[in-house]
This record gives sequence, structure tokens and C-alpha cells, in this order.
Amino acid sequence: MAATALLIIDVQQALCFGEVPAYAVKDVIANLNAVAARVRAAKQLVVLIQHESATGVLARDTAGWQFAEGLDVQPTDFVVAKRATDSFHQTELLELLQQHGVKQLIIGGLQSEFCVDTTTRRALALGFPLQLIADGHTTVDNSVLSAAQIRRHHNETLANIGSFGPRARAVLAAEISI
Repeated sequence: MAATALLIIDVQQALCFGEVPAYAVKDVIANLNAVAARVRAAKQLVVLIQHESATGVLARDTAGWQFAEGLDVQPTDFVVAKRATDSFHQTELLELLQQHGVKQLIIGGLQSEFCVDTTTRRALALGFPLQLIADGHTTVDNSVLSAAQIRRHHNETLANIGSFGPRARAVLAAEISI
């Protein structure tokens, strides 16, 4: 039974390398791959979350919906499809984690201010302490902040939420504990 699961959220071709490539995305993918290799070596769970929409670049089976080029996906990994910013909303993710005895999470992926943020907050509300991979999530610039600022903001903000009980810690990929 696994005690830890790595959630890799929405590392998909359109979000990583689409019309506007995500900030430092090749480094983010390399960091996620490094953490995933360590999680697999420790015989813990790697769960790939894959967003899908009815139409557009993330429509199921389109090129943009596919996992991003360079992401190391293994046959032992679990894949969970989602349609909302919350990876737990109307998915089998919580059941999967419970079935495998998961007690803590490691989270990374895209986009920092959407699915990474929402899933992190929901995980805390569900009672999972977690490590947010500080250099393992990313996004794109918006009209107010650069992607680098958004990532730094979420590392700081998510690590300072204490109201749920369990805490998130922003940890560099090389320092993640399994």
C-alpha cells in the first residue's frame, strides 16, 4: 500500500507548447520527470491528471490533449481524466488514493493559478498534507502578472494556508522527500 502519491496535473501538449508556451516548461517537465522517477523507485503512486473538454485544443484524442512531449509516462502510472480545475471534482481520484492508502501528496503541473491551485486547496481540505513542487508547476503570463510571478505567488500563498489543518510546503524538485 502506498503512502504517497505524485499528482502531475495537465502536462499536456496544448498547455505546455501551444500558441503561448508555458514559462520554463522544459525545466518543469524535467523536474517532474525527476520526482516521478524517485516516486516510482520508492514504489509509490504516480497519477497523471489529464484535462479534457468537449471542444477545442483539449478535446479528447486531439494532438493538444496528449501528454506533453518529454513527459515520462510509464505503464505503472495511473491516468485520471478531469473536466474541471479541481482534479477531485467528479473524478475517481479520491477513491484511487484511498484504495492505495495514500496519506500525503506531491503536486506539480499546469497551470499554477488554475488546476494546480484548486487541486492543492481541495487536497488540503480533504486532509492530505502535501509538497508543492516549487519548480515543478508553471503557467503563462496574464495581463497582470508574469508567469514567473504567478508561480512565486502560488508557492508563497499555498504554503501559508493553515485553516484546513494539513499544510502545503513549497519544495524544490531536488529536495522533495518521498
